[in-house]
Amino acid sequence: MSTVRTIEHGDGVRELVLSAPERRNAMNLEMSTELRAAAAACREAGDRVVVVSGEGKAFCAGADLPELFGHPDRPVAQTHELLQDYYRAFLDLRDLPVPVIAAVQGAAVGAGLNLALSCDIRIAGHDATFGATFARIGLHPGGGCTLFLVRRLGASRALRTLLLGESLDAARAVEWGLADGPYEEPRDAALELAARCAQVPDDLRGHIVATTRLAEDTDDLDAVLAQETWAQAVSASSPQVQEWVDRFR
Repeated sequence: MSTVRTIEHGDGVRELVLSAPERRNAMNLEMSTELRAAAAACREAGDRVVVVSGEGKAFCAGADLPELFGHPDRPVAQTHELLQDYYRAFLDLRDLPVPVIAAVQGAAVGAGLNLALSCDIRIAGHDATFGATFARIGLHPGGGCTLFLVRRLGASRALRTLLLGESLDAARAVEWGLADGPYEEPRDAALELAARCAQVPDDLRGHIVATTRLAEDTDDLDAVLAQETWAQAVSASSPQVQEWVDRFR
């Protein structure tokens, strides 16, 4: 792959590095395709935790605008189809059954923001910026940005941010619950967290990821309780739980 590098850190931790620093990791169709392939490789390899980072000074400075939107005569239906394929890169990462952590240094703008929001956890560097700048250039948000921001910021803050095309600096992103940090070295912090998450037993980690995502995606308490109690019942017979039970006999 020429725009996405893979680094294996051991113990099931894999890092996907956006590797187009000359354009601040702006995501073109090639990078989107390669990111999908990398996500598929993570799934096939049975990785425990995935970290997404960007080479150079930016996490991802957005989409390749000329490639995606530089054809005003292209039929709207054709652009819609192209965007559906393009955005699958974000969704394929989100669909991985493991924790996905974004290490955000510098700009995460537009498509870069969508990519960061698709991850379960965002680790922000001191210089990180989270830019929902679509409206500033006359473009409607895409890639799940509307849903992700409403769930993480609430409808009021999300609407303001999207309408005004605002960017959140690291301090504001942390204050509003969009990211953790800020850290001097977000990649190091993300890899340290990934290593710790990888030590959680595989079944337990996978069930917690699935239940947390379900809780985020639904207001159906009964559905969440059903998932929790099933996963808890599965985990109850583990040696670790039984060791604790024996302490209280």
